[in-house]
Amino acid sequence: MTLTAPAHRSDARTRRPGFACVLRSEWIKLLSIPASLITLGGIFFIGMTGSLFLAATLESSGVPSVPSLERTMGDVTMPMVISGQIIAGILGVMMIGAEYSSGTIQLTLVAVPDRLRVLWAKAIVAGSAVTGVAFITVLGTWAATYPFYAEHGLAAPLTGPGVTPALVGSAAYLGFCSLFGLGVGALVRSTTAGAIIVFAATLLIPVLSSVLPYGLLSRLIRIALLGNAGDAMSRVSDGSGPFLDLWSGHISTAAGWVIAAVSAGLALTAGAIALRRRDA
Repeated sequence: MTLTAPAHRSDARTRRPGFACVLRSEWIKLLSIPASLITLGGIFFIGMTGSLFLAATLESSGVPSVPSLERTMGDVTMPMVISGQIIAGILGVMMIGAEYSSGTIQLTLVAVPDRLRVLWAKAIVAGSAVTGVAFITVLGTWAATYPFYAEHGLAAPLTGPGVTPALVGSAAYLGFCSLFGLGVGALVRSTTAGAIIVFAATLLIPVLSSVLPYGLLSRLIRIALLGNAGDAMSRVSDGSGPFLDLWSGHISTAAGWVIAAVSAGLALTAGAIALRRRDA
């Protein structure tokens, strides 16, 4: 007599993990790697201490004679945005670049042959983790520095025009940076190379573009850069200006959101194509 294994056992052996399982495994990877926790903690620490320093030294550096929500919120958001954009991008690169450098990407793709499913799970984890930490940071920074500015009549209440959108935009921008870094990491498969690209796209090239000869090309570069989009997303705006002004280089808050989303989307698309077409 021939014995056969129950059909449900055979199905269990060949069944691939669902997306929820893939998502849970990516959360476990993120939370079990010290470097990932350090980068998330770095966003909070640098953002908080930088803004507190500016608030604490406000009187010695010169109190503005005219209250300005834009000036106050710039001190609240900019320390986190300037440093956090690089840290968030590097975290995104590490989400996949570290697996390539250690060779564990092969085990991941054996367990989950659908490579796009792996990439989307990493994108959800990276984006939500960075955005969440960034929002906690910038909201905590606003609350911690509020008394310093209120003492001099420079407080920026949440009900002030453009204040809450600036807080949300700052956190969302860092989330977009993490997605940009993830796409770059999938494309170049190197944490070092990916980190250099993130640094150039978010900080170096925007700074260098400001010294380019004033022409059509330099204007296009200034408008299209990820770092400049982050500046627009994190500043207070009354919404009265144009959506985009190529001549003056003005980027509205809404345009900043679009540019950052498109940049992250293009990077993820390039990374997805490379992930599917090349061997692990």
